[in-house]
Formats: sequence, structure tokens, C-alpha cells
Amino acid sequence: MTWNIPNMLSVLRLVAAPMIAVMFLYFTRPYADWFALCLFVLASVTDWFDGYLARLWKQETRLGAMIDPIADKAMVVIALMVIVGYSSMSPWLVLPATVILFREVFVSGLREFLGDVAGTLKVTKLAKWKTATQMVAIAFLFGQGVFEHYLGMSVLGMDVDIVDGIMTGQIEDTLGLHWKHAGMVWSGWVGMVLLWVAAVLTAVTGYDYFRKALPHLKD
Repeated sequence: MTWNIPNMLSVLRLVAAPMIAVMFLYFTRPYADWFALCLFVLASVTDWFDGYLARLWKQETRLGAMIDPIADKAMVVIALMVIVGYSSMSPWLVLPATVILFREVFVSGLREFLGDVAGTLKVTKLAKWKTATQMVAIAFLFGQGVFEHYLGMSVLGMDVDIVDGIMTGQIEDTLGLHWKHAGMVWSGWVGMVLLWVAAVLTAVTGYDYFRKALPHLKD
């Protein structure tokens, strides 16, 4: 087992994945949303750095090749689980999240079944774009959660009538809730659209992997 900086970054990203859910167990909102967003973004950045440094320093190892895709999948799966559970937009997110989760389980099962010939399912450029789109979409959706909570009934003890009054302009907006509402809507819609795009890319890459594996599945 070789420990170098790229491998350490991959391991840190793997450890960070479940911490996203832990944020919502030990912190109140919107702090949990902020911490989860920052943790997810930092982990996503390391996804690029560990591969870049491994190639630059010629430190590509079997350990890194194993941990890197596992860490990516863990980050995406856990983040989607948290977002669907906490976001007000979850009805619109369930289907793309289901497509993404199904594909990850399906392709992982294919690789495990194929064993020694799993090398035929190499990561394609489209799959890399798929992962990047997923991570950007999730970051926007976490951002939507941050803004969304500021508009909830728990904000400074305000009730729904006060919030509605501020949003309609009948009450002076001294807390900048108009800006927060705009941020919530903008971030949420961008995140949702990107997640649907990621779901389409996920389905396409999943079918491509299945097509490549099909000759090895015949008796």
C-alpha cells in the first residue's frame, strides 16, 4: 500500500462523504447547510487535484485507482440522499436522483461480476463530464438549502404573515429577504436543471457500460 499526497486526498474525500450527513445531525440549519456546502465543494476540488497530482508526479497507484471512484460515488450518493430529504424541491429531484443511484449500483455490480475483464468498462470522457455535472448540481442545491432556511418560520421568530408581507413589499424589508428569496429561487432552479442533465448523462453512460459488458455476459 502506497501513501502519497494524491492517495491521501482520495482518502480524505472518502472520509468526508459521510460527514455531509453528520452535519445535519449535529448542527442546526442554516449552519448545517453551510458546512455541508463547504465540505462538499472542498471535497469536489480534491477530486481534480488528486488525479492531476498523481499524473504530474507519476504517482498513480492501484490504491488510488480503487479509492478515487468509490469516494466520488460516496460523495454523490450521500449528498443526494441529504438533499432529497431536506430540500423543499425534493419532489422534482426524486426521479433524477433515482436514475443516478440506480446507475451507480448497476455499474458497480457489473464491474464486480466481470472481475478480471472489468477493464473493458474504463471511465470515458462523458462519464467524467457526468460526474462534474453531478457535483456542480449538488453544490447549487446545497446553496438553495442555505437560502431556503433563511426564509423559514424559524428565522428570527418571524411567522408566515410577516415573511409574506416582506416578500410582497407590504412590510419594509429590513433583513434583505428579497435578496435571499432571489438567491433561493436562482440556486434551486440551476441545481435542479443541472441534476436532470446529470441524470440524462448518467443514463447514457450507464447504457454504454452495459453495451460494452454485454459480450462478456453471454454464456
